[in-house]
Order: sequence, then structure tokens, then C-alpha cells
Amino acid sequence: MKNVVIIGAGVAGLTAAARLKDIGYNVTIIEKKTYDGGNVASWDRLFPDSRRASRLIDDVRRPLGEGVTIHYDQRITSLVKMKDGRIGVGTESLGIIHADALLVASGFSLFDAHLKEEYGYGIYDNVYTQADLESMFSSGKVLTRSGDIPRRIGFVHCVGSRDEKVGNRYCSKVCCVTAVKQASEIKQLYPDAQVYCFYMDLRMFELPYEDMYFNAQKLYGVRFIRGRLCEAAEKMDKSVILKVEDTLAGQTLNLSVDMLVLMAGMRPASDTARIATMLGLHCNKEGFLTPVDIFSRGNETEVDGVFLAGTCTGPKTIPQTIADARSAAIRIDEYLKKRKK
Repeated sequence: MKNVVIIGAGVAGLTAAARLKDIGYNVTIIEKKTYDGGNVASWDRLFPDSRRASRLIDDVRRPLGEGVTIHYDQRITSLVKMKDGRIGVGTESLGIIHADALLVASGFSLFDAHLKEEYGYGIYDNVYTQADLESMFSSGKVLTRSGDIPRRIGFVHCVGSRDEKVGNRYCSKVCCVTAVKQASEIKQLYPDAQVYCFYMDLRMFELPYEDMYFNAQKLYGVRFIRGRLCEAAEKMDKSVILKVEDTLAGQTLNLSVDMLVLMAGMRPASDTARIATMLGLHCNKEGFLTPVDIFSRGNETEVDGVFLAGTCTGPKTIPQTIADARSAAIRIDEYLKKRKK
């Protein structure tokens, strides 16, 4: 039985593994973390239907069963194309695993909000990222550092995305709708709270997202302000004073919030460049892995037997990631059947 090695046990890696196992391949997943689920594992609820993230992970994990082996807490040390066409995957403690095909599903990392010093992340007590807030939702409590219920909360869109200053001109696709989701959840927890979203453009491109935006305004009273956050500073009481340019009203706003939440964009996973170098793969100018052809061969690379799936090639929603992983499994099956002949 041929062996397919997958780098990454996130939603893409688990989805592709289940499909490949069903086709009849032996699948080995190498995961650098001590758990599976990738970034989704740290989330509480997902848009657009408020499904528990843990439920989704259970759904993609359940079909694995016998025939799929996951090795956790493993760092890839080498990737070598061998003379027989297989790929030698070196790990820290498992030695060399021989793969008849390799799928890179290494996912993404969140933009490091510390790099936007003007927003005060890591400097001011009550500045958070959307991941920090999601952890609070998981605990059932959203409180300031001093343990108080926040009465005024601000969300800043496009932190580390569509930003030439940090070299990321692309849209991360999910930040706008995540802000809408979280702003609505804050209002569900604390109906009397005042919630603001500061955005450049709202990109609600999937069918249910516009309804979420409508409900955030009409049902929950979230206020959306088009404009950039110019300045943020901490007051004596640990609230954050904001200076915001409202480009629609043509005026500058000064307001204070008890919590400021930064919607950090997607960046290539930290080991993407290293994996690309070892395999001789190409990365685009943003640092994501590049397929042979984005239209017709989006899961294939220039290296024979090496395939891509999920957000290692760029920002995607979860449904897009799952569809991409299933497509990759089909491509791998086609490739291995041709090699058999």
C-alpha cells in the first residue's frame, strides 16, 4: 500500500487524510504542535452559524480511523526527493519516513500584532487580538485585565492586512466577518455595551455574511465607522483613548474604550519558507507557497509528487480550505495511479 505523508494536522490535513484513507492509501500526518485542528482548535464558535469549533474538528477527525497515523510535536528536519521518485521526510525523533506523495498543509500564522506598536498590543493592558477574545468566549467570560465587564469595545479591522507599511497588501478574507461575529457575540453577552468597528472596506463576500452584518447593526446596535485608527493611548484607568478618522462623516472622532480588539490578518506559517527551501518550491511575494497554476492546478507544485492544500497557499475560509483539501486528495490519487502504470 502506498504511503502519503501530510505536513500539518489542521482542517486541511485532516480532511485530505480522511479522503485518501477512504481511497485506499496509508496516511502519515506530521504535526508540529501537540494537538490537531490547527488554528481552528483555539477558536470558540465559527461564522456564519455559531457552530462550536470543537464540533467541526470532531467532524473532520471522525472519519480517520485505522490507516491514518498522526505524529504530534514533530519538527520537519529534512525533505529530500529520492532517486526512486519517493520523498524522504526527516523528523526529529521518527527518523526518515518514505512518502510516495507529500501533501503540504502547513496552514497559516496570525500576524504579530506587536509589530503595530501604534495600537499598543503588548504595551497597553486592554488591547487584544481576535484570538485573545476568542479564548475569553471559550471561558464564558469577557472581562478587562482588572476583571471588569467592558462597557465600550472597539474592533480595528485590517491589522497586518492591506497595509503597505508591514508589506502585506493582500486581504485576509476572514477578518471583517470575524469582527462582525465577535462584535455581535459581545452584544449578546452584554446588551448594554457600546461596540464600534473601525474598517476600511467591509468585505462580506459570502451569502450569509451580509445577513450577519445587517443583524449586527439592526439587532445588536453595533456601530460601523469607516476610517483608520490614527492613535491609541492608555489612560490612567487603563481604558484606551482612540483618535479615529471617520472618512464618511469627514471628521475626527475621539473616544475611549474599555477594550480594543485588533483583527490580525493571516501570514504564512512560520516554517513555510524553510519547507519551500528544502523542497525547491516557490513562494509568492507575500510568502505563501505557489502552485503551478492557480486556475487549473492549484494543488500541484513544480516538484513531482508534492502537493499543496489549505491556507499554505493564501488566505481561505474554512469551507474553501475543506474543498481545497478534498481536491488535493483527488490530485494525489490521480498522480499515484499514473505512477503505478
